Amino acid sequence: MSGVAAGIQAALLLARGRPDGLALLDHAGEAGRRAASASFWAMALAMPGFVALHVMDWVIGGEPSGVGRAFAQDAMGFVIGWLAFAVLSHRLAVVSGRAALWPVFITAWNWCNVVQYLLLVAATLPSLLGLPAFVGQICWLVAIFWALWLEYFTIRLALALPRPAALAMVALDFGLGIAIAVVFEGLN
Repeated sequence: MSGVAAGIQAALLLARGRPDGLALLDHAGEAGRRAASASFWAMALAMPGFVALHVMDWVIGGEPSGVGRAFAQDAMGFVIGWLAFAVLSHRLAVVSGRAALWPVFITAWNWCNVVQYLLLVAATLPSLLGLPAFVGQICWLVAIFWALWLEYFTIRLALALPRPAALAMVALDFGLGIAIAVVFEGLN
């Protein structure tokens, strides 16, 4: 199975709460490091979801002024946030004595991001279809909580962290995203 197919299949299993998804990923030695490096292609696969979320937001809420600049800033934030969390998570893995587990973690985390974007795009469909607002809001909340849970589950499982440490890493990722958004918003 190719790295992309294995990564997506692993992420889909993890999204269903199945720890055996990690078994589909290369873990050890050079193969694990190569798989971790290659898994950053997940960013390119998640980009259409990122774009779709922006387009759907404009369809539902109206196109913002300076749409090109706003989108470029959001796209830079997308890339910076993704890579910054990878760097920070590596540092935390080293400090916590889990550096050997980091390659499989980052591989799983990268591919799970693709699934998370799919969940978020699916959650916007009720609003696009003109369903009552509460349906869209419920779908959005379910998708957000599922995405956060998937990240928590992947962190806890792949890095063998206790619950509080895994929650702290999810909070770090979430906070990093907010901080980057605030910085780029301040540029407008």
